[in-house]
Amino acid sequence: MGARIQLWYICLIKKKYMSFNDLFDSGKHKKNLGHFACIVTLAAADGAVNENELALLKRFARKLDVDNSEFEEILATPTHYPINPPNNKYERLERLYDLFKIIYADHAMDANEEKLVRKYALGLGYDTAEAASIIEKSSAIFGGKIDFDDYESLINKKK
Repeated sequence: MGARIQLWYICLIKKKYMSFNDLFDSGKHKKNLGHFACIVTLAAADGAVNENELALLKRFARKLDVDNSEFEEILATPTHYPINPPNNKYERLERLYDLFKIIYADHAMDANEEKLVRKYALGLGYDTAEAASIIEKSSAIFGGKIDFDDYESLINKKK
């Protein structure tokens, strides 16, 4: 904790103002940036980002509290951000849901997008079998538009 206070003091002396609370960021913003970078990577997986995908990216940026400069930086270099998996099952599933929303912004999932979403599902903490099952169910579900509560109940539904 002493190092954080010293950093704050140095910033204060150099007139680079920052909130004292900024020094104690929970890491949630970093997780959101990593998640947004995953979404951007999937949006660009099938070539250029189209209008629908860009509109959806802007909505995700607002939802994840990504400012304009971060948005532009991530759009330019999405691979510079690590996957930071959430700690609970609900948040992991919500993040996977976000990924499927961007994949299906153009109404289809190509092979490259499927490969990437499989990678991200594993990165989010799903084992191989669970990831394959969720991806298969999600692909069937996302032919239409559904809200997250319906998505969660369909994914967790036992056969």
